[in-house]
Amino acid sequence: MSQPLGMRGSREFWPGAGCDPGNRFAASCRRAVVGAVAAALFFFLLSPLTAQTDLCLECHEVDVDRFAESVHGFLECAECHQGADDMEIHPDEAPVTDCTACHEDAAEEFEASIHGQVRAEGRWEDGCTTCHGDIHDLRPQDDPESPVHPMRLPETCGVCHARSDLTEELAIRLVQPLAAYTDSVHARAVREGVEAATCTDCHGSHHILPSADPSSTVYHLRVSKTCGECHAEIAETYDTSIHGQASAHGVRESPVCTDCHGEHRILSHLERGSPVFASNVPEMTCGRCHGDLRLAEKFGMAADKVTAYEDSFHGLASRSGVATVANCASCHGVHDILPSTDPRSSIHEENLAATCGHCHPGAGTAFAIGPVHIDYTEPEHAAVYFVRLIYIWLIVLTIGGMVLHNLLDFARKASKPLMRPLLPVSGARERMSPLFRIAHGLLAVTFMILVYTGFALKYPEAWWAAPLLQWESDYGVRGWIHRLAAVGMLLAGLIHLVHLAVDRRARECIVQMLPGREDLHELREKFAFLFGRQPYPPKAPWIGYPEKMEYLAVIWGTLVMAVTGFILWFQDLVLRWLPTWVTDVATVIHFYEAVLASLAILVWHFYAVIFDPVVYPMDTAWLTGRSAPGRELERQGPAQSQLKKNSAEEPSSDEY
Repeated sequence: MSQPLGMRGSREFWPGAGCDPGNRFAASCRRAVVGAVAAALFFFLLSPLTAQTDLCLECHEVDVDRFAESVHGFLECAECHQGADDMEIHPDEAPVTDCTACHEDAAEEFEASIHGQVRAEGRWEDGCTTCHGDIHDLRPQDDPESPVHPMRLPETCGVCHARSDLTEELAIRLVQPLAAYTDSVHARAVREGVEAATCTDCHGSHHILPSADPSSTVYHLRVSKTCGECHAEIAETYDTSIHGQASAHGVRESPVCTDCHGEHRILSHLERGSPVFASNVPEMTCGRCHGDLRLAEKFGMAADKVTAYEDSFHGLASRSGVATVANCASCHGVHDILPSTDPRSSIHEENLAATCGHCHPGAGTAFAIGPVHIDYTEPEHAAVYFVRLIYIWLIVLTIGGMVLHNLLDFARKASKPLMRPLLPVSGARERMSPLFRIAHGLLAVTFMILVYTGFALKYPEAWWAAPLLQWESDYGVRGWIHRLAAVGMLLAGLIHLVHLAVDRRARECIVQMLPGREDLHELREKFAFLFGRQPYPPKAPWIGYPEKMEYLAVIWGTLVMAVTGFILWFQDLVLRWLPTWVTDVATVIHFYEAVLASLAILVWHFYAVIFDPVVYPMDTAWLTGRSAPGRELERQGPAQSQLKKNSAEEPSSDEY
């Protein structure tokens, strides 16, 4: 009699097991066998790589604990090392895959990036591990040990971008961008633990493209959007400005964030090395475009605005390093720059008084604020143009006449030197009393200080101005010295006036300084000698035309320089009650009068007291009060007797 299928199956399945299905131990026996089979299946089906991993570690040194802590710690060898589970394949033939299986999106972005293109060309072998680090020790981005942690990212990018040989080979034009970024305000903030821009924030992570690619985050027209990820309010303001609008319409020349602030070495506007530091704005930032003749012609901009600013009171102070003086941004704005025709603009005619009033309270109270950027060479600004023109001709004719006069005088006197007797200075008549000498000394010292500090303002880039201007940005030393010297010069004038008021002899001396008919006679005789029509010079009067010209010039020059200087010193008060062209004219007069006075001292006064052969090497009247023997001899007349005697012995119309 045949058995049931199940019974037959059981017996066939358990041959010789001694397990009778009808036995009470049959169920437990079956459960034990099924459990063993299930355990075997789990081992071979669900964790087939465990044994393989242990086998890999027999040859390959891997820090298991570090790997377990990494982002890939849950993976086994064969999941990344393709073919490693096949024992017939040598480990060297089981390379790491390209990470595409798990990171498909990142891999696609990388392949389309500039890095992926370089790798596809065979010019770069490594891939993901170059930036993310050892595949067995990959860390999350927020882990300080991760190569892509914000604090370590510059170092990671610098592996390639700090190598000059590699950047040259790959035609990367930027020089040391990582070194520049390290000095930036962003890098410093990151090092202090503050969230700030890193390489990937601006350039992207996997989909990095060259700046010339319109899809790049650093493409010119997309820069404001990229920076706006962190500086949203500023970016919004910029987008409404004249620059932002032009950039949005595709004007490549319109400046974006990086044009003004820099690219990698972005510094605070309070740092002197920043392009947007106050004294750097006119030349390094705004001047790059508004001083470019090509751009001015292309977009119809005035090409003289930068030059006019640099020659203005504000511009001269800025060029000297003064950070508190108004620059382009002070008047036009920073990110919200608008054309002057826009009612919202800070330089619109209705807003100009308020704009100037930030620094000059009350400006424009009595008169409207006129043109600001004045070009002194343009006739349209009539006041400053004609004043400048008059002074230029005055300087040329006056100094030219002095040079000609002194050259002729020197040539005549040097051709036949006068034999001067060795007379004691103490025996000469006193020419300058002690108070005269004190006033003269104070005038001389303050004049030289004023010349140096004044021209240092006008020519701040000159080497001789550097020692004075090195503290200008912090303390304004030059300005204070200049003003103190001006007060000292006025004090010298006050001493002179007091002296005249209390000393009758001093007044008598000064009365002789007034021009008279005798000066015309002296001039006629002197010119006859200079041009060879007389064999000897005329007898010099006690006070001749050279002294009179110089004294009157000092009085006039001091008054002019004092008035224009006070206008510039107290410009807030002036702008409140007078139009702006007054300060512009005062600036022109102050400068050209200084030029005239300086040249007159060098050409006229120094010749009379130093280089004139009669007194060389120096007329000592300013020290001792008594003139040099040669000058005394010239005034007393022995020179004529000597010349007459010489001419009688050796007649010659050209002898001195």
